[in-house]
Amino acid sequence: MQGAIQSFQLHGNLLKNTILQHMRVMKPVMLPTVFSRFKSVSSPRLEEHGFESTTILDILKAKGKSADGSWLWCTTNDTVYDAVKSMTQHNVGALVVVKPGEEKALAGIVTERDYLRKIIVQGRSSKSTKVGDIMTDENKLITVTPDTKVLRAMQLMTDNRIRHIPVVDDKGMIGMVSIGDVVRAVVNEHREELDRLNAYIQGGY
Repeated sequence: MQGAIQSFQLHGNLLKNTILQHMRVMKPVMLPTVFSRFKSVSSPRLEEHGFESTTILDILKAKGKSADGSWLWCTTNDTVYDAVKSMTQHNVGALVVVKPGEEKALAGIVTERDYLRKIIVQGRSSKSTKVGDIMTDENKLITVTPDTKVLRAMQLMTDNRIRHIPVVDDKGMIGMVSIGDVVRAVVNEHREELDRLNAYIQGGY
């Protein structure tokens, strides 16, 4: 029982620190840094406990195929103006970038932060600049797989100060999750663990 409480406190502190950090750096988005679309990055290994069962695949299933932000994309040849317009219409902070005519060929990711830093600050025109000129290229992307645990994904996003992360499998890109998706999943997981602890204390087991 004591071990269960200690494990909950450990990850409760991780969740609190992550939320506080993202509140402090909640500037309009992120600039991802990642590796190959076929290889996800691993950060310092978190201790794993029995109740950490939620994976990135669970988040994608909960979002659904038609959920805003689950698979929104543009091409490298689209203008930055059109990409930002799409983000605004769908209320998201990033778009997956694919190669023209190849919807499953991941080329990179473009975010609101890319727009601010590489267009607004530099005085460039969003209508004459292509997405491919400002995006984060695929060989610099940080990715996760469907089997990645949500706490591991949250650690990656916190360590690299990013708010969106592509999800890939051995066939390529299958979706994208945000820090909001991950935090909600962790909160739900801890809520369920609290319920189990309360039931145990009250003799429910």
